[in-house]
Amino acid sequence: MQHTETSNLKIHQGRNVKRFREMLGIKQESLAYDLGDEWSQKKISQLEQKEIIETSLLQQISEVLNIPVEAFQHFNEEQAINIISNTFNEGAIANATADNIQCTFNPIDKIVILYDEKIALYERMLKEKDEMMARLEKLIEGK
Repeated sequence: MQHTETSNLKIHQGRNVKRFREMLGIKQESLAYDLGDEWSQKKISQLEQKEIIETSLLQQISEVLNIPVEAFQHFNEEQAINIISNTFNEGAIANATADNIQCTFNPIDKIVILYDEKIALYERMLKEKDEMMARLEKLIEGK
């Protein structure tokens, strides 16, 4: 009975693209840029409204976001919330079964990678600021 209920739930692939894009901290403009010249922020916005997206396009998005196509095709927020609320208690560990969704990637790894990239960017910006300050000090001393 429960299997029938979950199979009747509609998967909105466009919404899933948006969810994963936002989890990764990627703006629509950046995704459009990575997909190619024929893409724009507006076109990404329209894509995220579509319930079903062509598999070939999902494959392109999958490669850009480094997320399996299956995540876009099968992720259901309502089902995930039900699984979480029914499976997790304080200190509990989830056991994947045939009825549960199994992720093939770890979202925490993605967050750590993005965090590391932001730290590296911040450090580069600080170094550039220090170099600029040193050049300005030389210019001031030269006058």
